[in-house]
Parts: sequence; structure tokens; C-alpha cells
Amino acid sequence: MKQIILLTLLLIIGSVAFSQVKIGQQVPDIRVSALLNAPVKTTNLKNFKGKVVLLEFWATWCSPCVDAMGHLQALQKIYGKNLQVIAVGNETEVRTKQFLINRPSNLWFAVDTADVLKKAFPHRIIPHSALIDKNGTVVAITEPANITTKVIADVIADRTINLPLKQDDLTDEPFDTYFAADTNIKGRFIIQPEIKGQGSASRRYDADPVFAGRRMSMMNVSLELAYRIACGNIPYDRTINLASKENKAEYEKLYCIDIIVPKGQQQALLPTLKEQLESHWPLRAGIEKRMKNVYVLCIADSSKISLLKRSAATVSESDGSQGAFSGVKLQLHDIGDYLESFGQVNKPVVDETGDSNFYDINLAFMAEKKGDLQNALNNIGLKLVETDREISMLVFR
Repeated sequence: MKQIILLTLLLIIGSVAFSQVKIGQQVPDIRVSALLNAPVKTTNLKNFKGKVVLLEFWATWCSPCVDAMGHLQALQKIYGKNLQVIAVGNETEVRTKQFLINRPSNLWFAVDTADVLKKAFPHRIIPHSALIDKNGTVVAITEPANITTKVIADVIADRTINLPLKQDDLTDEPFDTYFAADTNIKGRFIIQPEIKGQGSASRRYDADPVFAGRRMSMMNVSLELAYRIACGNIPYDRTINLASKENKAEYEKLYCIDIIVPKGQQQALLPTLKEQLESHWPLRAGIEKRMKNVYVLCIADSSKISLLKRSAATVSESDGSQGAFSGVKLQLHDIGDYLESFGQVNKPVVDETGDSNFYDINLAFMAEKKGDLQNALNNIGLKLVETDREISMLVFR
């Protein structure tokens, strides 16, 4: 009986701690564990009573999050002991420490791999900011750009603030929810408005026995991105937009698109997508040769290349993220494709290694550390050389 009572008590405590906190509500006494760059390793939110707290949800791979750090550090410097900014992420302690070594900061960093704080302030898109006043009341859930020096001064002075609410769409499996399709459907092309509170994403159905190879869904994509996908996933740095500036606002709108082609016509999926886009908007896209400043991927040390593990895998598989690329049965040009498509470099990458062998590859580097990518490439015998090359570009008119 005692065990049942104790278990029930734990469940009640847990439900309070994990319930969503809204503006105007008191923040629960959540324990903030694994603090870095702080004088303590752990603390409770209630311990900050008398001080304004800004919880900033972020990740090392999130460019807007990293860009916002300078602004938040300035706020921390200005308001000192009256404010505590805590950057909350769910990456490992090791990764967060690596970031701090290369990007020193005056903020505290909470390693929240269990997403305890995220459950109290649920969101889908980062950066995501929760501002708590001196009395422990949530006064804003917004984006970091909205939290100005005046806003912090007002909260410190107990003045009322009214910031735009950042309210993400938390729908589970949004593609299944918003892009439902009867399995007997032969083909369709649907355009819908932007889904507020959702990020930009696309989905292929290659593992689906009904829609494999003949269906694609896109959520919150611009026309330019939709065209880039239709033309073979052309990277952003390989596009030139010569369309009228008067129509720029139209081209920057976000849409949700779902396309299905009939069975047996899988090869027509992308061409049909392009045709449908052109039939709905006066935007034309075509491949043209242009001179462009690029990075050339080439072999720096053939002896190191020879040490790479030759792959025995029968199928190529890869996984890429900010600062990491690995996989089996990959060629060296796949590294260049990763660097460009994942935005690890700001120019197109042209493969001139001349190597057609298949390898098992593991490339890791700290994207925020200057020169670390080049060092990681050098370790496996590669290098990037900046120069000009004539390459294929997707030109919009």
C-alpha cells in the first residue's frame, strides 16, 4: 500500500512539473540540472525569485539561435544581477562544452536532454523564449528579437509588457494530419496556405507500399524552394533569382503542397511538380551555365585517402547534421554534397577528387570553430580550395 501511495504521489508531482505553463501563470519549481558556465551545477526555478529569468531554447545547429546569442549576451551584461538568461538545449553536455570553448559566453547553459523544461514550455520551432518576472510569473512566450533592453527594463520595474505570442503548432505527425490521402487515389496536386506554427519540411514516401516513388508532400515552403525541389533538390547557393522585385513578396509566401502521380509514372513525379508550379505562377526556372565563386573539393594527401575504409556495404546510407557526416558505401563527392546541402559552407562545392571508390566515412568537426572543418578534411586527406568555376545554376525569371 505504501508503494502505491508513493507511486501516486510521484505521478502527481510529475504531472505538475510537466504541465504546460502559459502567460500569466506561475512557473512550477522545476529543477534545472546539468548547468554549464554557471556557479552552480543544479538549481530550481524558484531560486530565482527577485530576479528576471529568460529561458532561451536553442541548439548549436540552429543558425538563428546562434545569431541571437550576441543580443542575449548584451542583455545579460547590461542588467547583470537583475537578469539571468539560461540557454536551454537538449544536446549532450560534451557538445555544449565544445560550443562554449569556441564561443565563450556570459550566459548560463542548461543541458536538458530529458526535455523537462521543454515539456513546461512546449514548442516545435527554435529559438523559443520564455520570460519570467521577479515573482515567478511567465510574462512572455515569444522570439528573442522581441525581447529588447526596454522590455527587460519594464519587467524589472514591474511594468506590464505585451509581446507577440509565439505559439507553435504541436500536432503529432503533421504530415499524416494535414496531408491525408485515400490509398486508392490515382493522382492529385493540392496547394494549401501556410500552416502557422510549423517549420519548413518535405516528405517522400519511399517506404510506403502505396505511394513509394510517386508522392511528395511539402509543408511551409516558398515557391523558390518548391522549384528547387522540383528541379532535383538544387542547393540554395546554386540559384539566381532574376524575377521581378515587384513580385518578391509573392515568391516569399509559404505554401503547403501535396503531389501524387499515377502508379507506374514515378519518374514523372518531379517533372509534373515543375509543370504544376509553372501552371499556377508566372515564375519560370531553368538550368544555365554561369561562372561562380566556389569551393573545390580535392585530394590533399593521397596516403591518407588510402587509409579510408573501403566499404563492404551493398547499399549506400548516410546521416548528416551540423558538424557531422557519416555513412557507408559513400564516395568522396558525397562529402562535398553534404557540406553544400547542409549549409556547412557558404558557396557551392565542386568535386574534383577524381575518386570513384566507395568508402565508409565518418567526418566530425565543430562548425563554430574557425578552421576546424578544414582540419577535419585534412585528417582524411582532403581540402577545400576557393576559386571560380563554370557550374550549372537554377535561374528564375
